[in-house]
Order: sequence, then C-alpha cells, then structure tokens
Amino acid sequence: MLNKQQLQDRWNELKVRLQDHWSQLSDGDLQRPRGTSDELVDVIQSKTGASRREIEHYISQLVEEDPTMSQRVAENAQEYTDSAQQYAEEAAREAARYAREGYQRAAHMSSDLSRKLAHTVRERPTESLAVAFGVGVVAGALLLFGRRGR
Repeated sequence: MLNKQQLQDRWNELKVRLQDHWSQLSDGDLQRPRGTSDELVDVIQSKTGASRREIEHYISQLVEEDPTMSQRVAENAQEYTDSAQQYAEEAAREAARYAREGYQRAAHMSSDLSRKLAHTVRERPTESLAVAFGVGVVAGALLLFGRRGR
C-alpha cells in the first residue's frame, strides 16, 4: 500500500483520480487525511460503500502507474497548443491573402466601371444628364415619401 511520503508527493494527482473514480467524493472529504493511507481508505469506504480491498487495489494501481504521467499529459497539451497556434496563424495568413485578392479584384472592377462610365458620358452627354436627373428625382421622391410615412 501507499506510504505517507508517496501520499504527500502525489496527493493532487491522486485526489483528482479518486474523485474521477468515485464521483461522490468531495474536496472536503479528501482533505489530506492526517497521516496514513489507512485513514484515506477509511474516508473513501465510509463515503462510497466500496470494499476496503477494492479501494486499496485501486490506490495501488494509481501508485504503480508512471509518476511522470502528469508530465506527459502536460507535454501532450503543449504539443496540441502549438499545433493549434500554427493552424490559427496559417488560417490568418490565408484570410489576409484572400482579403487582399478580393480588394484587388474590387479595385480593378471599380477602375473598369469608372472608365466605362467616363466613356459613356463623353459619348452620350445628353442621355447621361437625363439619366442622372431621373435618378435624382427618384431618390428625392423616395426620401420625401419615406419621411412622410413615419
């Protein structure tokens, strides 16, 4: 079974694993038992109704596990974090490239439309003036009737 030093050295990890295994154990139940693993077993047994043998077996399994397990979990979490950061950076670069391309397309189209409009106005000034006047009248009417509807 577990000696006092092992209990103290790995208490935080053991406490979490015990609560995962027996969900009815609260933090208050697992306040550091004063001294021995026997006291820990007594607390768990009284709270869960599990047999002493079952509890001792489970705790022994936890103690026999590689003590660097939490370190491996932390390393894996760091690797996943690094991967996520790389993915996010790549996604940001791709979004910026896409936005630049969209801006360039819009600027090119705007330039083309501007040239076409200038050409049409030079070629057909009277018709262009009549269209502009008509658009102005329609816009004014919409604004005027829009205000009266309120």
